Amino acid sequence: MQRKNFTEVTEFIFLGFSFLGKHQITLFVVFLTIYILTLTGNVVIMTIICVDHHLHTPMYFFLGMLASSETVYTLVSVPQMLSGLLFHNQPISLAGCATQMFFFVILATNNCFLLTAMGYDCFVAICNPLRYTVLMSKGVCATLVCGSFGTGLVMAVLHVAAMFSVPFCGTVVEHYFCDIDPVMKLSCTDITINEMINYGVSSFVILVPVGLIFISYVFIISTILKIASIEGWKKAFATCASHLTVVTVHYSCASIAYLKPKSENSVEKDLLSVTYTIITPLLNPVVYSLRNKEVKDALCRAVGKKHYSKD
Repeated sequence: MQRKNFTEVTEFIFLGFSFLGKHQITLFVVFLTIYILTLTGNVVIMTIICVDHHLHTPMYFFLGMLASSETVYTLVSVPQMLSGLLFHNQPISLAGCATQMFFFVILATNNCFLLTAMGYDCFVAICNPLRYTVLMSKGVCATLVCGSFGTGLVMAVLHVAAMFSVPFCGTVVEHYFCDIDPVMKLSCTDITINEMINYGVSSFVILVPVGLIFISYVFIISTILKIASIEGWKKAFATCASHLTVVTVHYSCASIAYLKPKSENSVEKDLLSVTYTIITPLLNPVVYSLRNKEVKDALCRAVGKKHYSKD
């Protein structure tokens, strides 16, 4: 009879930002603005990289893949959050929740390993410039991108299979989308194994890329210190400055969200989640547009061509 009760849960309801009351409309406007800027920025980057042959290099190939991944990544959770701010107590089926979590884990993992691939690209460009075209061939770039997505796929299958093989008793998700920890807490049974899987996967997805990027930058810094000229220093630093900025913010937020002891404060969890679902994806186009001379030059060329064609 107890088993029958387990099967009665067929959908979840998101608690979202209901604790903010009337301020939810203001939050909706703010988040919608950030979301539009994020989508616009990433679409512009993808378009510029596709149309400008000056950017047909491994570095910008990875940047284009990251922009594409970040765009879909935000589509997985942000529309659900915006909808919840306007229309309260919106339900989602178990299948819908599993699908959302599946794509969220794939894309979050994919982003982490794409940043690692970009770190390797910086390492090769600075430490092995004469062998760059060989070490960063189209085949190698494609393999790194496929490996990033494949790793995300494996992690997502592992997470979702473990999560949705247990029965659920609760229906109210104390969050604004089907993230792992809030859904896991709705289980009727012991979730020790699920918690171990969650922490193990999170550690792998965060610590392995961070370790590889750290090793890359140890070699990069060692090489830069051997450069005699100040101009050489500036050029080498410019090669990896944008990447290092994105990596620092991205992994800091991810580590706090998934590796620190879990907080029971749902407000703290929601605000922390906003950082890696909305703020961090905006960082990618902002940093690579405003701090990258080649991207700015490509934008100027694109605007110039458009203006010339109209004349």
